[in-house]
Parts: sequence; C-alpha cells; structure tokens
Amino acid sequence: MSSRKSSLPNRDSEDKYSILLPTYNEKENLPLIVWLLVKYLDEGGFSYEIIVIDDGSPDGTLQVAEQLQKIFGEDKILLRPRAKKLGLGTAYIHGMRHATGNFIIIMDADLSHHKEGDYDLVSGTRYHGNGGVYGWDLRRKLISRGANFLSQVLLRPGASDLTGSFRLYKRSVLECLVERCVSKGYVFQMEMIVRARQLNYSVGEVPISFVDRVYGESKLGGNEIVSFGKGLITLFATT
Repeated sequence: MSSRKSSLPNRDSEDKYSILLPTYNEKENLPLIVWLLVKYLDEGGFSYEIIVIDDGSPDGTLQVAEQLQKIFGEDKILLRPRAKKLGLGTAYIHGMRHATGNFIIIMDADLSHHKEGDYDLVSGTRYHGNGGVYGWDLRRKLISRGANFLSQVLLRPGASDLTGSFRLYKRSVLECLVERCVSKGYVFQMEMIVRARQLNYSVGEVPISFVDRVYGESKLGGNEIVSFGKGLITLFATT
C-alpha cells in the first residue's frame, strides 16, 4: 500500500471508511493485513473501522481476530462472525449492514492486494495499465483470464476486471446494488459491476498489483468454477 493520501478519493473531515474483511481460515494472514491497514490509515489521519466477517473458520481465525481487537481497540476492529461458511457475496452484505462509514472498501484478507475522482465505484484492475498478477501458476492465470474474457464477450460491462475483489463504494451505491444482486460467491463481484453499469453509476478503475496469498491455499476449486459458469449464463440471460 502506498502511503500517499491521494490513493483514496478526495475527502473531508466527516468521511469515514468501513473496510470489510471476509475471512475463512486466514489466521496467519489476518494479523499482517490488519496491521498494514491500521498503520496506513492512522498515518493518513483517516477515520475508519475494519469489520472482520469470519465464516466459522476451523483454524481459529476468529480467536486471532479477538486478540487483534484487544490490541487495536473495539472502535477500530469490529467482529461480525457467522456460524458457518455462507459465501463471499453474503459476507459482504452482512458486513455492510454493520458498517457506519459513508465509504465502504471491500477486499480479501489473504494479502493479495498491494484514484482519485468522483466515482460512484472504484475498482482495482489487474488487466489494465500497469496492473498485474504475480505468483500464479499457468492454470490459475488461464482460469482468471478465461473468466474475464467470457464475461467481456457476454456481458460487455465496460470494465477490464470483473472478478477482482478490491473495490471502494459510496455507501448509498453499495446499498442500492446489493438490493438488486442475486448472486453468491465469486459471481457476486461480477454482478455488482454489471448492475452498476445498468443503473448508470460511474465506475473508475485503478491498476493494482495482485500478489498470490502469503499463507494458506486458494479457495478456488471445481465447485467455484462451476458456480461461476452458471452465474455468468444467468447474468447473460437476465441483463
């Protein structure tokens, strides 16, 4: 993360940022990402809250989050766990309901993500400008590129990266979009961009460097790929 204040939209003293961190088996990554966020946001003088949405991680992620809350304070670290793994899309919706900021940032807790402008939504892109992907094997690159190519052909969303999960929303915009989105899991990210374009929201993109997770294994498996394909067909037929 850059230490420049300009990496977030122009703000006034009343702006508050809610960062949503869905977690599942991220006990090793969570302390580092939280520390980086707190360090950057405190140095920048931002008003913020970090909301951890843990889906019943069996590795003790929630217990680690509880310790982080004791270290950094309950005003900065909010814990909003769920009993079991219910999907990425619903995790963001759950976190949003507890957010108090007028800007909401969604991102992963696996340390994969290292614009100015008055946009309704700003999305990080790996596939435009100097954005890129580092540490992936050929299979993962083909899956990601293939998913984005099919999405571009079928949906014509006007955005270069539909499957990324590093985004900044105006709160009112996010609330409006989640009311209309029906997808769960990885398809949720894609549908959010498509619905935003349908509703004529302005979408900005900023290049990001996506680095493979520091600890643990990717949760992208066969079931997620099948679910993505079904979701893509559904969006093509209904949008």
